Parts: sequence; C-alpha cells; structure tokens
Amino acid sequence: MKDEVVLVLDCGATNVRAVAIKTDGKILAAWQEPNRTVPDPLFPGGIIWDIEAIWRKITLCIQSVVEKVEVSSIKALTLTTFGVNGAPVNGKGDLLYPVISWQCQRTIPLMEMAEQIIPFRQLYQKSGIHQYSFNTLYTLMWLKENRPDVLDRMKGFLFISSLLIHRLTGVLVNDTTMAGTSMLTNINKRSFSTGILSAFGLPNKFFELAEPGTKVGKVSKVAAEATGLPKGLPVIIGGHDTQFALIGSGAGQNEMVLSSGTWEILMTRSRQVDLGETSIAAGLTNELDVVPGIYNTGKQWLASGVIEWVKKSFFRAEVEAGERGLYSKMQDEGLQARKNPGDVVFHPDLATNEGLLSGIGLKTTRGQVYLAALRALAEKTREAKDLLEKTGGFRANALIIAGGGSRNALWNQIRANTLSIPVKCVSQPETTVLGAALVAMQTMNVFSSIEEGANALARTYETINPEEPVWPD
Repeated sequence: MKDEVVLVLDCGATNVRAVAIKTDGKILAAWQEPNRTVPDPLFPGGIIWDIEAIWRKITLCIQSVVEKVEVSSIKALTLTTFGVNGAPVNGKGDLLYPVISWQCQRTIPLMEMAEQIIPFRQLYQKSGIHQYSFNTLYTLMWLKENRPDVLDRMKGFLFISSLLIHRLTGVLVNDTTMAGTSMLTNINKRSFSTGILSAFGLPNKFFELAEPGTKVGKVSKVAAEATGLPKGLPVIIGGHDTQFALIGSGAGQNEMVLSSGTWEILMTRSRQVDLGETSIAAGLTNELDVVPGIYNTGKQWLASGVIEWVKKSFFRAEVEAGERGLYSKMQDEGLQARKNPGDVVFHPDLATNEGLLSGIGLKTTRGQVYLAALRALAEKTREAKDLLEKTGGFRANALIIAGGGSRNALWNQIRANTLSIPVKCVSQPETTVLGAALVAMQTMNVFSSIEEGANALARTYETINPEEPVWPD
C-alpha cells in the first residue's frame, strides 16, 4: 500500500501543477507550468481563462511527472482548482462562452442590479457567501444581459475543475465545494437554490452534483494518449482548493487555519454557521467543507502586501540594490525594536486606502515601523479569531499557519503572544495537494476517514508558544 500513488492536478491562478503523492503523504514527483489570464476575444477589455491552454499545460505537467514515477503505481487521479469560475457548455461539454476570470471587472455593475432583485442580506442568509463581483451569480447575470443566446443553448454550467474533469473522462459533473463558492446555493441544503435561480431568471442547469471523493469516471482513451496515463485510471472528483488546504493543514473540527500570503485568510471547520448581522457586517464568507455538515467560515485582510509596502517604503536602498537576505534584516531590526517599540501605531488597511501610521517622531526607526506593522497584523488575526469563535460557537486552543507568512519567526511569536494560544506552522508547503490526495485516499480505502488520514500522513509543525510578555505585543 505504501508504494501506491495518487496523482493530484492543481490548477491555480499562478501555476498549473501535477503532483504524485504516496499514500504516506510523501511527494514523489511534481511539475508545474505558469498560468495566466488572457484577453476575451468576444468582449473588449474582458479577461478570461483559456481552457485549451490550461489543458495543454496540464498534459505537459502529467507527462513530466509520469516520466518520474512507475505508472502502474498510480492508482487514482484527483483535481483541485480556484473557485467561482466556470462556463456554459453544450451536451458534449464544448464551451459556449469562454471562462470569465475572477479578475475581470465586467460584472461589477451587476452587483447593484442584483440588489434590486434580492437584497444582499437575503442572498447571504441563503447562500452564506459575501458580496464579491466575481461570484458566479454575477457571471451568469452578465451572460443573461449580454449573451442570452448562450444561456438558451446551454445544456449546463461547469465549474473550471469540472471542465478539466470532462477533458479527462468525458463525464459532465460538478462538485459541492465549487458550487458552494457560487452564491447560488442553499448553504443548509448543500445544493443549488431553486429560489435564487428563479428570482434572477437563471436556468437551473448545473449537471449532477457530486461530493468530493466520489469516483466520477475513468481516464478516457483520448486523455490517456495525451497525458501518458493508463486508460481506465479512476478519476476522483475534488473541488475548491481552499477546502483541501484546510484538510491538508491538519485542521480538525473547531480548529483554525491561517493561510498567510499577500492576503491572509483565517478559516475554520465548524458544524455551526452564523448568517446574521454580525457576520454580514464583518464580511465573513461561509463555504461548504469537504465533509457534509461542516462549514468553512472565513475572514480575509491584506497581510504580506502590507509588509511589502513597508519594505519598499522604508528599506528602499536595500531593495534598489537587490540586497539578499533583506527579510532577515527586517526581522533583526524588528527584534531590536522590541526593546523600545516607541509610540508607533500602524493601521494596516492599505487595500481600502484607510491605512494610517501615527506616533512617528524624529527618533523613530524603520525597525519600529516594521514591528508596528507586524503587531497590527497580529491584532487583525486576533479580531478575526474572536469573531469566528463567536459565530462558530467554540474556542480555539491553537492556530495552524500555512503559506509564506508562516516562515517569519518574529511575526509568529507576536501572533502567539497576541492570541495567547500556541501557533503551529505547517512545515509541509503542499497543503492543498496533500488535502486533495487525502480525500482520494479515503475513497481508495487507504484510510477509513479523513481524520485517520490526517493523523497518518507525513506532516510536521513548528510550534511557537506564547511568551510571558515584557513588551507590548
């Protein structure tokens, strides 16, 4: 059993990857190709995902990985992607309009139109999804307003993960985690809401919904010839990458995971979801976990993007000189500033142009500014933690951190001090593909449950405990 392999395809907004993972969680081989949006040839100024180009890159990634592993050891394939985006297709699975990217601005005016049909608060209380212009609802509204002929000819809508599943198997099927990002579902019923679709005059055409881990088909002859995979290899449906990152990070129920990058997203796995005014005002979004009956509630804010602004603004000479080890230097100066943090106060809401830096004097150092930024971002995490605990009805006893921001030792210590709970940094960087592989392994009967698999897979943490503070973190 230890020699058996799951092949995970991870289609991200930056890279497309194929990763071969053994059933003990160790990565045998991986390959990636860059991914990017392209202009929409049918709409000036529009941005789309080129599925043909993505499929070519996926085949290249698979071919490169297959060359490095014993093909007979690959027992299943699964796939995970970013959420929301997809396209209308005909009965053969052919696109009737390109996949409009979440980065495209064309859907922004539709948000105001939607408000006149169903007020956002009512939509939120049904779907659990917060108001973002890239939500699938607004994409379908745009097609209805601008290309009604497409919706008339549409056999069904496939999310981007399912478009790729179709390329592999010929099967037309969607999954619940991707549907849960659309703003078109009933969060409590784990299915599309006929009420929402009817109110907006949208067709209820989404093909069958399958749960993550369902065997939905086998690699077709055409896909086998294109990829080098064996014909008939079982294909297990995956879904939205956020859900698998939570699983791959080792989060159990009522545990929080902080994905720390340019943006930080704090999410939890809880059996309780709050769709009231507190959650609406706080901008919480609620997605469907891999496991039915569990919800993933999350809050996000600009994080490493703030650190980058500090770097460019206060460490400009080193940036322009291309100095290596600059992040370590920033941490060293931040550590020095802890002895005398001064009166610097940083409000890090730079994404909304509400950022504020105060308490600066003639003796203020850049290390103090950097330290103030870390402290402010840690406070953002504490506020989000308190909010998720309140809405989820639990108390977290630790915080799991994944992503680039988890490698900042000073930041992690400040987080632990601010939250008054241990911080567990995931040493395994491939949390998303690991989570997707784990779900597939359960289907393969390697593990009897996700919990058993999460405990068994190769994963290590660096734990940072709260200090007895002698400085104001």
